[in-house]
Amino acid sequence: MSKLYFVGGSKGGVGKSFMSIAMCDYLTQSLKKKITLIESDTSNPDVGKIYSKDESIDFKSLKLDSADGWIELVNICDGIKTDVVINSAARANEAITDFSGTLTGSLDELKMELVSFWVINRQRDSIELLKKYMEIVTVGPLHVVRNTFYGEPAKFELFNASKLKGEVEKRGATIDFPDLADRVADDLYSKRLTIAQALADMPLGSRAELKRWRNVIWSALSSIGVGSDGPSPAPKPKETSKEESKEGGKS
Repeated sequence: MSKLYFVGGSKGGVGKSFMSIAMCDYLTQSLKKKITLIESDTSNPDVGKIYSKDESIDFKSLKLDSADGWIELVNICDGIKTDVVINSAARANEAITDFSGTLTGSLDELKMELVSFWVINRQRDSIELLKKYMEIVTVGPLHVVRNTFYGEPAKFELFNASKLKGEVEKRGATIDFPDLADRVADDLYSKRLTIAQALADMPLGSRAELKRWRNVIWSALSSIGVGSDGPSPAPKPKETSKEESKEGGKS
């Protein structure tokens, strides 16, 4: 069964593009898969500019802010046998509310599984947008990605202490996106380098930092079954600590 990996967050600067880059790298380099990349952030298409010429990737640019865009998305997915990564645009929730049923209602015929990755920072609106997405898109696994560029996992207090975290972990998992040294991240974006290209071209120190970062995110993606050919594994029962039990009533 092919997977459709939707990378969302509905906020500019939260880390959606970097997460999509990591997904493309993991699927094509670790798992040696051919994939389809759909860049829907047409106003700031960083992921598309980096991966559009990668031989392992069939690249498409597609606006998902209208009914026609979602119809075309289903048409693209119809008949392909690769996994698909969608890099969503900022403030995409309105279009998701209006049109995502076109996709979710077609998943059975497409013989695809929708897997959502929702990237968050530490702000309240990031959590509120996640809640809205979960109310709209009720099918498929959903994983929340704490972007540790904004602080260590323990500092995501609004999410960590919320009832929403428990709801997420009934459908998927909470994973942590590792921070990458600014000079390395800046080189990736400014020079439009794939991770594989950067590991061949960057100075030794930068390569060492990028390898560290890559190992951490590859391990996180592997742990939740990204790239597996069958249905995604059911979430493992979560062991609740005493501290979490005390905080469980907070929202």
